[in-house]
Amino acid sequence: MSPSGTCLRRRNILHEFKSRGVHFPMTTMNAAALLERHFLELRCEILNLAAALDRIERSDGSADVEGDPRLDQLRQGLDILTTSGVNRAERVQMLFSDDYEPGWNK
Repeated sequence: MSPSGTCLRRRNILHEFKSRGVHFPMTTMNAAALLERHFLELRCEILNLAAALDRIERSDGSADVEGDPRLDQLRQGLDILTTSGVNRAERVQMLFSDDYEPGWNK
């Protein structure tokens, strides 16, 4: 099974459990246990990202999208991931979020 298929399968299984009302208790885990638990899935997600970027670069017209702001955002997101700190998820979320506009829902 491809890395993307494995990630998707894991997500579907978790969604199936949640849809049946199965809840997983929150426990405090140490860093080693968290790394052990998440390593394969994180590796899979990095491989998926690398493969997608490779496909874009190998495709016809790749030079035409080189200046695309979305690619710039992806690169900025990767830069955020390589920094240390505990607020990477928030910083990535803010990178891909629109600025708040008062009255947006009217």
